[in-house]
Amino acid sequence: MARAANFKNKALLFIGVSVLLVLAAQVLSTYWLSILTLVLIFGILAMSLDILMGYTGLPSFGHSAFFGVAAYTVAILSTRYGVGFWGCVGGAFLLSTAVAAIFGLLVAHTKGVYFLMITLALSMVVWGLAFRWVGMTSGDNGISGIPRPDLGEAVSMGDDVNFYYFVLAVYIAVFLLIYLFLRSPFGQSLKGIRESESRMKNLGYNTWLHKYLSYVVAGMFSGISGILWAYYNGFVSPSDVEITASFEAFLMVILGGPGTLVGPALGAGIIIFLQNFLSAFTERWLIVIGTIYILTILYLPHGIMALNIRGLKFNKTKTLSNDQTSGGTS
Repeated sequence: MARAANFKNKALLFIGVSVLLVLAAQVLSTYWLSILTLVLIFGILAMSLDILMGYTGLPSFGHSAFFGVAAYTVAILSTRYGVGFWGCVGGAFLLSTAVAAIFGLLVAHTKGVYFLMITLALSMVVWGLAFRWVGMTSGDNGISGIPRPDLGEAVSMGDDVNFYYFVLAVYIAVFLLIYLFLRSPFGQSLKGIRESESRMKNLGYNTWLHKYLSYVVAGMFSGISGILWAYYNGFVSPSDVEITASFEAFLMVILGGPGTLVGPALGAGIIIFLQNFLSAFTERWLIVIGTIYILTILYLPHGIMALNIRGLKFNKTKTLSNDQTSGGTS
């Protein structure tokens, strides 16, 4: 009974927030609408990372790799080869998922610090390709002139409001898909691996396969955010796959609350707002972001969602279980 009431409350909250986001386009200025669009895009990136961090217990420092692969694929196909919207989306989605599948073979057998370091190294490989493969990526100059999606004459994506609704629709779809994925028996088993991988092994679960698929799914959804970013920004450069981008996504999850889905989206909103607000006053805004990260780890290790959520037990979520903090390989 209590579970049904809790689910009903969540559903009503989700519907209410969705309605507010729809109405926001009618009252916000162009500047704030662009900020909100950016929040939704990076909210998807943060939620995808939370599949690893909050639900599987595998914090990654290389999640921007899949984001960047998808963004570069859209940029190259649309500007160099004149591929249409659906072709760009399909190519970017498949390539980012394929890269996640390949990288997953290298990282799924690790955990703890080893997982962090390998994902960081793989991300730097992608950054190196983006920076050095000048013939394909234009190197440090990046790729500009990415056109907005063409969905027909009736709906112009060049209009900021229409593009915002497009991003919002994708965000809602991704949120629901991730929610259903994590509520499935497979998703519940990921929580078991987070709490104690050795216990799940003893129960007969193939923990390597579960971690591998979790990594691939997380990379797939990260690719979706990269696709949206390329169309939003109209420009892609190596900065989109560098270590700072991965750290920002990491901070979004930690700040909002890992293992909650809503938390990472909230964290994305806070970080994006601070970036745009602080950068207008100081060039050292990264120091402020770093300070927030340190304070969050020290005084709010379970994120903002642990403060006032009653009955949902978000405050008991862990990004790393005791079994995983010891490091080593499984």
